Amino acid sequence: MKNPSDHFSIGVLADAAGVNVETIRFYQRKGLLPEPARPCGSIRRYAGADLARVRFIKSAQRLGFALDEVSELLKLEDGTHCDDARSLAEHKLQDVRAKLADLRSIESVLSQLVARCGATRGEVTCPLIASLQGNT
Repeated sequence: MKNPSDHFSIGVLADAAGVNVETIRFYQRKGLLPEPARPCGSIRRYAGADLARVRFIKSAQRLGFALDEVSELLKLEDGTHCDDARSLAEHKLQDVRAKLADLRSIESVLSQLVARCGATRGEVTCPLIASLQGNT
């Protein structure tokens, strides 16, 4: 080992990355994080590059990238494929904008239903429930 402080057990790696141990194992099963060799009867040790990789994965997920998309981004992480990375990001941006439009539509419908619920006191049928049942 070059510097023992640069090598982590899976628990220390998980803590440093802000995830749990099962997340590390899951990333390994998905091929997102290599599984280090286990030296003769010893525990596996992870390097700083592994910590950076887990942080990269988590950052991409926070931006809405699914794990299969993260896998594609990891293939581009050497910095020489900026056009490909941009294309993936543009596609994600289109997805986000479509979801925002859907959420605005949902907000509008729910706002109208809530207003109708408040305005129809004493009626037997709740406008919200009736709407969800397809009665209005």
